[in-house]
Amino acid sequence: MTQVLDQARKVTIPTKQEEEKMKTLSDMLLKLVKDEASKYSQVVSVELGGSYAKGTWLRGQMDLDIFVKLKKEIDEKTFEEVGKKIGFDSMKKFKPYVRYSEHPYVEAEVKRIRVNVVPCYDVEKGQWKSAADRSSFHTRFILDTFGQEKKNEVRLLKKFLKGLDIYGAEIAKEGFGGYVAEVLVHQYGSFMKVLDAASNFVPRQVIGSPIKKFDTALVLIDPIDSNRNLGTAISPQNVGRFILSARAFLRKPSHAFFTGKKIVTNAKNLKNTIIVKFNYKWRSPDIIWGQAKRGATALAVQLELAGFKILRKSAIADEKSEAAMLFFLRSPIIEKFMVKNGPDIYRRSDSENFIAKNSKNILTWIDDNGRILSMQEREFYDAKKFLQFLLRKNLSKSGIPNGISSDIRRSFKVLDGKQVTSKSIKKALAELTSTDGIIFSSSK
Repeated sequence: MTQVLDQARKVTIPTKQEEEKMKTLSDMLLKLVKDEASKYSQVVSVELGGSYAKGTWLRGQMDLDIFVKLKKEIDEKTFEEVGKKIGFDSMKKFKPYVRYSEHPYVEAEVKRIRVNVVPCYDVEKGQWKSAADRSSFHTRFILDTFGQEKKNEVRLLKKFLKGLDIYGAEIAKEGFGGYVAEVLVHQYGSFMKVLDAASNFVPRQVIGSPIKKFDTALVLIDPIDSNRNLGTAISPQNVGRFILSARAFLRKPSHAFFTGKKIVTNAKNLKNTIIVKFNYKWRSPDIIWGQAKRGATALAVQLELAGFKILRKSAIADEKSEAAMLFFLRSPIIEKFMVKNGPDIYRRSDSENFIAKNSKNILTWIDDNGRILSMQEREFYDAKKFLQFLLRKNLSKSGIPNGISSDIRRSFKVLDGKQVTSKSIKKALAELTSTDGIIFSSSK
């Protein structure tokens, strides 16, 4: 165990060269934002936030968050306009673009480092007006309560979560964000103690002291806001992966938990996969990911109603122009004929109605229990053909979000797994059709 952890620490703690690079870059970028912000009377201050400011950033994973604090009295429209203007003007040399959380913010890439310029209100603790308002309090909390040793424990946990591919609170990932990792280490004291605790989590595990009830797979209370459940952003699947991974690591420690394991598509399962691929007009990654995931859920419901059994589903967006909804079915071809169960013969009114509605079916009869059954041919027994019809002829009733309906109307393709050529979709297919050998290794 000690050897594995020592090896992991070597790839999580930034080098002196990285620290020097980040210091130089952060000073330069902070000045750019401050210079632009000084032009606006609504701005109170500009400060660094996020993992860099807290000292919990990972080696090779350099991001920079700069928060622009605005007067709490200004209205939401001015808040967004001023925030975006400062972000764009300060990052104009670096091809900035808008991203969305609760409010829009500006992102740019500077020397391969992602930089976020985020507006927030200058408020007292607990008087939040936007989700970003807590960020400076988060930074202060970590700096006040964490020494260097504990910060490095956070780095271990972050690297562990990244190795499992469950790190990140964004909609695309629905995983454990950086602040979640920090709060877990704060709660339990170290990386190993977090894993010990996780290996024994109970359903709807509660961590912290909530003042109201939350209904999520994991309830993790923000130390600076007892009304906020950090577990809301984490999917039940990722909570499950974390629990099983903690048990697996404690049972058999391996550096593979920190580096990740290359997933290879299970070719046998490809025949049971169907993909709806479409191109979209560029929008914020958070928006297109959310739309694609809701679209996958809607189509899974329609497939189930048509008689197909969905085992797993997922969605993918390359954050440029291509997105897809993926389905792993028990079988893409089902029985050509289906049997409808009717009422028993003694329920006169129901029996007569059922007989009238099914009079043209292939066969109708009474079973040994006195119930009326009727067999008819399905309209669709091929899942690909069903989806093609649904999306071409009945899109408005498919449940697909309005945001991607226009994209699908322009063009879409329904493919099976063997027809896919896109790298991003192939990666998603591999995850959909393969067993994670690290998590599901033998317990003996």
